[in-house]
Amino acid sequence: MKITRIETFAVPPRWLLCRVETDEGIVGWGEPVVEGRAATVRTAVHELAELLVGQDPSRIEDHWQVMTKGSFYRGGPVLSSAVAGLDQALWDIAGKRFGVPVHVLLGGPVRDRVRAYSWVGGDEPAEVADAVTAQVEAGFTAVKMNACGRMNRLATTRDIDDLVGRAAAAREVLGADRDFAVDFHGRFTVANARKVLPHLAPFNPLFAEEVVLPEYTPLLADLVAGSPVPLATGERLYSRTDALPALQAGIAVLQPDLSHAGGISEVRRIAALAETFDVSVAPHCPLGPVSLASSLQIAFSTPNFLIQEQSIGIHYNQGAEVLDYVVDPEVFRFHDGCFLRPTAPGLGIEVDEKAVRAADNSTPDWRGPVWRHPDGSFAEW
Repeated sequence: MKITRIETFAVPPRWLLCRVETDEGIVGWGEPVVEGRAATVRTAVHELAELLVGQDPSRIEDHWQVMTKGSFYRGGPVLSSAVAGLDQALWDIAGKRFGVPVHVLLGGPVRDRVRAYSWVGGDEPAEVADAVTAQVEAGFTAVKMNACGRMNRLATTRDIDDLVGRAAAAREVLGADRDFAVDFHGRFTVANARKVLPHLAPFNPLFAEEVVLPEYTPLLADLVAGSPVPLATGERLYSRTDALPALQAGIAVLQPDLSHAGGISEVRRIAALAETFDVSVAPHCPLGPVSLASSLQIAFSTPNFLIQEQSIGIHYNQGAEVLDYVVDPEVFRFHDGCFLRPTAPGLGIEVDEKAVRAADNSTPDWRGPVWRHPDGSFAEW
């Protein structure tokens, strides 16, 4: 079997899909994207495709090594995301070739269902209770919400009151048997995170995510030591070497992204590394159907898995939804807030190729907002 063609498709709302075709008719799909930089990653995918076309797709590890280490400049979000999507597609082909789900090729399932959480926004405290209630009624046992919007370098009393108000509203609806997590998006300084985290502790969040930017990972150990709330990070860490300092700092939850951190090949190794630190893995996934399908293959084969993020119905998705690009959405149907184990070969989904081709380049490439404080200075988002 040989790879004969690699195509990419930029589809709404902000996703990039890749299609890897073989001379035996087996096709694999991947999702290589950096949100807001899809066109840049698209170029990287086609550059890497030069290394794959004409090659045997079953040499997944060898291809991963060549794509990641075959040039002088390595790593970073663009290259790692391009590799991730192609790696997903190669695993998809392998599973289809042997007629088994990818998680079987990874050693087999270690669970029969995967707990998932749903996003509830959380930007406006008054809306939190209604949003959480809707997810509880839909059967979810966990939700995640934003800690804040724009944040001052040191939180004001009002900032803290708003954050606490959101947490209190979520806990009141969820009761004692369900969970919520809080995403800081790296918007807090180290000092600000230290100031704010104790105020969340009475509401027992499952974890506080990315409380500081990844470039401040060397400072995480002090935050972990002083935080009464479990800390999580990892969506902007793209390799084992990126993840290692965070694990050494004592984080509770690692969140590699299957479309950013080198794909299935690297994330399975990241998860194994995390296990040696007694750290749980919760794959980051605010993206599309192929990224989610890849995440689930890891979730079902990873002993130290905790919970799965998913973006079905997320407020970020405008103009298209996860289920718009799959032929049969049944694999993504929730059962009491969980995904059941997919049994179809490969990544377990059939991509609706007609829908993907029709949507390609149908909207401008999504861009993240540029925020400023009232004084005109730039604000992290």
